[in-house]
Amino acid sequence: MVAFCPPMFQGYGWSLEDPIINEQSYIFGESETAESFPYLSPILSDQPQLIKFNHSATSFTGYGGEPDTVKKLNHNASERDRRRKINNLYSSLRSLLPPDQTKKLSIPATVSRVLKYIPELQQQVEKLVQKKQELLKTKSKQDDMIINQANQRTRTHQRFSIAVSVNRVNNTEFIIQISTSKIHQTPLSQILLSLHEEGLFLMNSSSFKSSNDRVFHNLHLQVKGTVNIECEALRQKLLSLYEERESMFP
Repeated sequence: MVAFCPPMFQGYGWSLEDPIINEQSYIFGESETAESFPYLSPILSDQPQLIKFNHSATSFTGYGGEPDTVKKLNHNASERDRRRKINNLYSSLRSLLPPDQTKKLSIPATVSRVLKYIPELQQQVEKLVQKKQELLKTKSKQDDMIINQANQRTRTHQRFSIAVSVNRVNNTEFIIQISTSKIHQTPLSQILLSLHEEGLFLMNSSSFKSSNDRVFHNLHLQVKGTVNIECEALRQKLLSLYEERESMFP
């Protein structure tokens, strides 16, 4: 009789009757890999491996929210815009400095220079205000001088525009002739009152106006009593009367 031999590899506990050993597949957990089972590597070497997907690689703020990448881009854009505005403000501040002091100035240097430049401007303004006041005082003095000179010329013109002539006829009679412009005309009553104070009384008079608006008075006067009258003194008195009245009523 022929004896049956025991199956091969029986001592190792391997069952040759399990036909599905090569069709088994293992699904590893999140912490298990193929290397955790080295005795299966020869079997799984030709099998496709499962790749773990990291769900935390791309996170969301919520349903329908923006990804973190978009938020970061928006933040960077806002920061660039803020810096651009700040740089524009510093550029405007730098433009207020004198032209010879704006070259190659950093932001701290610009602020430092502006802080020093403001007191300098204040001092310049104070000096200009003081100079303006001095100029106004000088101009006021000059204006007063011009006005005084104009008044002096006016008085001189008035004096020359008035002509008075006094002539003695005899020891008791005088003839007075007065010529003046119409605009500077003094009432005849004022003239007669002044002559009466000197002791002269009117005997006869005549007045007329010329074509160039000048007024002429011819007065025939007589002295009462023994009053001694000088012709030149009487003429100066009449001139003073006209000037005094014109100064009161310019």
